[in-house]
Amino acid sequence: MILRYILILLWRIWFYIMMGVPIIILFPVLLILTSREEWYAKFFVVARFWAKIVLYGSGFVPKVKQEGEVDRNRSYMFVANHTSMADIMLMLYCIKNPFVFVGKKELAKIPIFGFFYKRTCILVDRSSQKSRKEVFDRAQERLKGGTSICIFPEGGVPDDESVMLDEFKDGAFRLAIDHQIPILPLTFLDNKKRFSYTFFSGSPGLMRAFVHNEIPTKDFTQDHKKELKSKTRTVILNKLSSNSL
Repeated sequence: MILRYILILLWRIWFYIMMGVPIIILFPVLLILTSREEWYAKFFVVARFWAKIVLYGSGFVPKVKQEGEVDRNRSYMFVANHTSMADIMLMLYCIKNPFVFVGKKELAKIPIFGFFYKRTCILVDRSSQKSRKEVFDRAQERLKGGTSICIFPEGGVPDDESVMLDEFKDGAFRLAIDHQIPILPLTFLDNKKRFSYTFFSGSPGLMRAFVHNEIPTKDFTQDHKKELKSKTRTVILNKLSSNSL
């Protein structure tokens, strides 16, 4: 048992090394590419490369199945279940359309990673109403510029380990309706088992992701928000329950 804890500890330290070393090596390039918003698409290409290094370097084997086509020339609202820090890397691995994460501000405290996370993502303090309003305004601006948005609509990782999928917050669906862009749900089937927020847990291995068909919002109004949210959650929950690609 003690040996197992030691091995998991060493492996988790290695994961953070895998996160940090490529950023240090690419630091000058990343600094330039994050200095202007119009260069974000180029930064996104580098970010996807980084995500592959972290995943494969940590012993994860991503396997992605796509239900429909993802139009490279349009904006989406990408949403997925959230159980792991590796969700960020797997989302980058799965999606080629440049998108901006809306994420919790606490991740900005992670050394090295947090520096660029803060420069490129839209950070939210969920305890602050003012912060949530600012996040909404910034997301509006990025969507107007043609960049997609990624939000984990549970609003965080469920506190109860037994909860398969927490209730969804409104923000992603409100934005999608405002901008008449489709919701594109993804289900991450193994991330909780592979690399959960419980420190002495996890293991290298298969990391499956399912990219669902898009859910259109054309001609939707905010009166349809609850229906859209429920439909999206059901799609992800059903896939989690089946636990198969």
